[in-house]
Amino acid sequence: QVQLVESGGGLVQAGGSLRLSCAASGRTFISTNAMGWFRQAPGKERDFVAAISWNGGNTDYADSVKGRFTISRDNAVNTVYLQMNSLKPEDTGIYHCAAARGRYLSPERRSNAASYDYWGQGTQVTVSV
Repeated sequence: QVQLVESGGGLVQAGGSLRLSCAASGRTFISTNAMGWFRQAPGKERDFVAAISWNGGNTDYADSVKGRFTISRDNAVNTVYLQMNSLKPEDTGIYHCAAARGRYLSPERRSNAASYDYWGQGTQVTVSV
């Protein structure tokens, strides 16, 4: 079992930056898991944001965040990060990190929430105009 805890959310003005963290604990450590970030705006479905393979060798991003967001990981401390720059009001939502059981997800599976087995409770990000 893997427990995931997100932090780093908050209220920021448009154009600002935030860095989210996802700390993992439990019997299976995330150093061997592919990881992802998803977000959910009020009244909307959970959308893919970014994904990273177990060793950071492969990353993927939603078109809406490419060039602004960066996903990274530090397996030594079992933590995955999401650096968010040039934030826009449409980035507002609850951001969840997720872990898959495998080390690597194929490109077509990375953006699918059903590919992930463990989820955190989320951290709220609000971007004001």
